[in-house]
Amino acid sequence: MHITQAKSILTAYHNGINVYRGCTHGCVYCDTRSRCYGFTHPLKDVEVKSNAPELLEKALRSRRKRCMIGTGSMCDPYQHCEKQLGLTRACLEVICRNGFGAAVLTKSDLVLRDLDLLEEIHRRAKCVVQTSLTVMDEGLSRVLEPHVCTSRRRVEVLEELRRRGIPTVVWLAPVLPALTDTDENLNAILDACVRTGVKGIVCFGMGMTLREGDREYYYQALDRHFPGLKEHYQKTYGNRYSLESPRQAELMARFYRLCEDHGILHDNDACFRYLQELPEEEGQLTLF
Repeated sequence: MHITQAKSILTAYHNGINVYRGCTHGCVYCDTRSRCYGFTHPLKDVEVKSNAPELLEKALRSRRKRCMIGTGSMCDPYQHCEKQLGLTRACLEVICRNGFGAAVLTKSDLVLRDLDLLEEIHRRAKCVVQTSLTVMDEGLSRVLEPHVCTSRRRVEVLEELRRRGIPTVVWLAPVLPALTDTDENLNAILDACVRTGVKGIVCFGMGMTLREGDREYYYQALDRHFPGLKEHYQKTYGNRYSLESPRQAELMARFYRLCEDHGILHDNDACFRYLQELPEEEGQLTLF
């Protein structure tokens, strides 16, 4: 990792923050490796914005109206170094102290360390924790997502959040053709979502995306772990950006049916509205 002093922390797009830039989780399909994001350092050499809490405090104090603050859209806020640095926790303290809401997206079970803050934010405003579920098979999960807790552990995190009364949203993405687009895997993920009472599931279809930078890394991983599968991808998809499972229609039909049967938000726009909306207290015009 390397330390930087950021000039700003709060983005204009949905009030998002990224305390870290880069990732040590090592997921073989990670889109953040794509060259379009302009990384000038290796992805695993995480850039640490050491002044993020101070910048966030200043930004929130200048706001006249509370809102949801999102984190994790680009880089996971619970990198391995967060255990020692505590910058994400410090930012959550700022959010809590100023009465704002939080929408946290992470694959790491380190989020449980901050349950006290998440509960307090939800009591004062609103807190939603999101995670992605890609593959429920433990062995395959350790191949595809080698340096972060497995999907089954993430389900345990969802269960604990449910017990604490903190709402959750699952990202069913990506779905890897010929690897995770099976009935068994989809059923296991959906069953876990029902069992843990998730509020919504974000799904962009049964497939994945690949572009320059990401594609090369993913294909190298296929060669290492699944010989011959890269050639199948190249023959089937060429250099397409969007790689749709041939089982897209039937798997999506099952997804829609289960969500509707159990009252789970599954329209992406509805999910994002839920993540971004912070209800005001009755009669409250502004916080400051």
